[in-house]
Amino acid sequence: MASLPMGPNRAPEPEPEPMIVDPRPPEAAEKKHEASTIEGNDPVTGHIISTTIGGKNGEPKRTISYMAERVVGTGSFGIVFQAKCLETGETVAIKKVLQDRRYKNRELQLMRSMDHSNVISLKHCFFSTTSRDELFLNLVMEYVPENLYRVLKHYSNANQRMPLIYVKLYMYQIFRGLAYIHTALGVCHRDVKPQNLLVDPLTHQVKLCDFGSAKILVKGEANISYICSRYYRAPELIFGATEYTTSIDIWSAGCVLAELLLGQPLFPGESAVDQLVEIIKVLGTPTREEIRCMNPNYTEFRFPQIKAHPWHKIFHKRMPPEAIDLASRLLQYSPSLRCTALEACAHPFFDELREPNARLPNGRPFPPLFNFKQELAGVSPELITRLIPEHVRRQTGLNFLHPSGT
Repeated sequence: MASLPMGPNRAPEPEPEPMIVDPRPPEAAEKKHEASTIEGNDPVTGHIISTTIGGKNGEPKRTISYMAERVVGTGSFGIVFQAKCLETGETVAIKKVLQDRRYKNRELQLMRSMDHSNVISLKHCFFSTTSRDELFLNLVMEYVPENLYRVLKHYSNANQRMPLIYVKLYMYQIFRGLAYIHTALGVCHRDVKPQNLLVDPLTHQVKLCDFGSAKILVKGEANISYICSRYYRAPELIFGATEYTTSIDIWSAGCVLAELLLGQPLFPGESAVDQLVEIIKVLGTPTREEIRCMNPNYTEFRFPQIKAHPWHKIFHKRMPPEAIDLASRLLQYSPSLRCTALEACAHPFFDELREPNARLPNGRPFPPLFNFKQELAGVSPELITRLIPEHVRRQTGLNFLHPSGT
């Protein structure tokens, strides 16, 4: 089996919006997200970066200094390092990316609009320059010490499966984060994988991170198909679709669910073609209609005729039927047949999380699970009733969420 790549397996993004970057603080930005430019060398351990924030509307300017402590991630995008704020002692993550002066940074634009307990939050940002006059954007984010990739590795090294309560808790929060970015913002993450799912080992709160591939998808507008890390890449992308939807993230989340249940990737393809072979071995050969749903422009149809492998045979005998049912609803060839992120949250697999006395195995309460925001706009009363348990509605007085006549 191919080993899972540690670094981001990302294609270059040849579709930036042509907007000029002004290295001075953007006037319209919120104060905490204002970008200033400082001079300094590339961060190394012990290197101190100082930047000024504030200074608008009579607010006093203040200096914030960060000491780079260690690099926690590298890739084609740049580096992510852990740093300590010298003024407050707070630990943060700083993502440093080379900035093309001709364009605004899409990741920054998207992160400015995000506010959800299952999405990594941007504290502020600043530009820095090097002696070679390269411009870098530094995104200062909250620091979360673990990711799902390392948690999975911990269990596999111990020759154990992840306890089902954690599978439920982690997947539910992943779907909550996706529901928020998909419905409230129209954003598709386009690189959902265990490395991009942060986990707080104390609270077990999960946060989507790395929006370097993310994009607001506009109906009728083409997007690149070479996106998303291979093991988690939806089949329509392999078929070269350019008008895909946020359901590519749902496929990726289905792959993550299967990996948490199995302890290893479900579709470990060695190449794009091999990836499709791995998918066909499980889902069977796609029909002409399914291929048309994935990419109407794909006309070649030369696949070995393979029958679908029954889902219950992929997982071990004691696997709860709800887990298998959810996986089957996420991993569908036809993008429109995959359930939405909110529908996934309401699935019976997660009912245990909605029990009145449900707790973490150590007896502590769960992280926030039912504080829904904009993602419930336009949702049917029936779905809301399934999403928000009665005991939560009683506590918070959300009786108006009951469907009429109940």
